[in-house]
Amino acid sequence: MERTIADLPDQLANEVEAWVTVLRGEGRRRHPARSYRCIRTTLSTLLSTLATWADNGVVSLREVTEEDVTQAARVRSGARGGQLDCALRILFRALKQERVIFHDPARRLRVRRSAAIPRSVPSDLLPLMFSQAKSAFARLTIALVAVHALNGEEIRALLLTNVDLAHGTLTVRHRLKRRVVGLEPFTHQLIADWLTERHVRWPASTNPHLLVTGRTALSATGAPPDATTIRGVFPKGMNLDALRQDRILDEARSSIDPLRLMRLFGISDSAAMRYISAAHPERTSKLPK
Repeated sequence: MERTIADLPDQLANEVEAWVTVLRGEGRRRHPARSYRCIRTTLSTLLSTLATWADNGVVSLREVTEEDVTQAARVRSGARGGQLDCALRILFRALKQERVIFHDPARRLRVRRSAAIPRSVPSDLLPLMFSQAKSAFARLTIALVAVHALNGEEIRALLLTNVDLAHGTLTVRHRLKRRVVGLEPFTHQLIADWLTERHVRWPASTNPHLLVTGRTALSATGAPPDATTIRGVFPKGMNLDALRQDRILDEARSSIDPLRLMRLFGISDSAAMRYISAAHPERTSKLPK
């Protein structure tokens, strides 16, 4: 982050450093610190906009107007546009709080929300994915997404203690929430195969996570597999999010009950209704909003 910020003009760099200080909870007003991972993500979203302003002769963020912010936001659309809207608001709100700037040019910027309609994946793609998976790690990861619609964060958080093969259950944790998933024979066998391989390859591993790699199995910190490794098991042209979306959509086709989707997959009520609407447009188009 320091190297990235150093590439900006001096005054801009100082202001962005002040913004990082605020997000780390070390500004004028004390508040919980955001992680460096979160700050890096926001900074990467802002970087091209900051570079464009610098190229246009902007020396300080005090010079940025509401029109500049609006024009910058128009460059991107969809989900990426919404991310930029949010990042711009965070940037200028923090600098206004810190009295680095006197006027918040992003205060009237509305954050765009993306509500994309869920789409199915080709029916012949799933067998192909399993046939191409070369390891027990990859096959289990694909099954956790394709059968139980776990997201990447939930998969990385799985612990050995969350697995109960005797009773055929898997406890899934997501932040402060948790749910118990019943394991059908296919995933049950894949977990058993993976546990056997894990014990053979790393018998001395003390890592508490269910999924480990050669880099994390013997890690003293007990780190989970990184997100890139989890997403890397999916072949080109397919990703974790699309496969998870397809699984939830398939369940929505067999049931118009949003509560069932919420219980099975741990999704919000609005997300459940979006899947129900996509699966049954003829039945939900006239529902009151």
